[in-house]
Parts: sequence; structure tokens; C-alpha cells
Amino acid sequence: MSDFGLKKKARFPDSRGLRATDKALLCLIDGEEVWVPQSQIDDDSEVWRAGDEGHLVVSSWWAQERGLI
Repeated sequence: MSDFGLKKKARFPDSRGLRATDKALLCLIDGEEVWVPQSQIDDDSEVWRAGDEGHLVVSSWWAQERGLI
């Protein structure tokens, strides 16, 4: 996990989408289940919906607020 780019993004490799609602996605991040608001998932993310696997990219400030970075 790390910050990169000018927009301050946090990237979490090997993440997985577990469940989704209209407003949030339950993700497995570093072995922990975390609800991620859809509004915080970046366009560069590979994880958008339940069943997706890969790099989850979210806003850095949100990840910091949740203690993920």
C-alpha cells in the first residue's frame, strides 16, 4: 500500500470486492473486511464490484481516516 500521484491516492494490491450496495463495497484489504464508499473508489481501481480482484485505489485521506495507511 502506498500513496502516489498528485491526487493523493492509496493503492491496495490483492484486494477483493465481497459484497456491494448502491453506496458502498465491502472489500477484503490486507485480510480485513472494510466497507468502502463507492464515491471514494478511484477510476484507476480494478476493484469496483463484488467478485472483482486486484488493485483497489481509493482517496488517500479516506484511507488515512480509516487507519488503512
